[in-house]
Amino acid sequence: MIIEIDFSSDEAIYQQLCNQIILGIATSQFRQGDVLPSVRQLADQIGINMHTVNKAYSLLRQEGFVKVDRRHGAVIAVDVDALRARASVDRELRILLAEAVCRGLTREDIHKMVDAIYDEYGVSRQ
Repeated sequence: MIIEIDFSSDEAIYQQLCNQIILGIATSQFRQGDVLPSVRQLADQIGINMHTVNKAYSLLRQEGFVKVDRRHGAVIAVDVDALRARASVDRELRILLAEAVCRGLTREDIHKMVDAIYDEYGVSRQ
């Protein structure tokens, strides 16, 4: 997966990096056990500070997407703790849905978007 950072975005670089890795996991570009580039390698590859990559990897670890191993670095290891994952998604989804309501999107609009995104990830609708 090629990680692209939008340096003109208002979104923090470490958050962009986290989001791209999470999208890579969702689209199977990264799989359980895959080793991510070292902090130094990724910083050099993208042209950002090593501390920014380290912050992104730390956040991904806290959120249960990677394990950090001294010998292997950051390894994709999605935490399958369903209750924790559900609570995390619930918090974030509430904010996104509130924004959607404020912007006039309907329930049907949201359902179409969710279905389209699930289709992109190859997840069946249930």
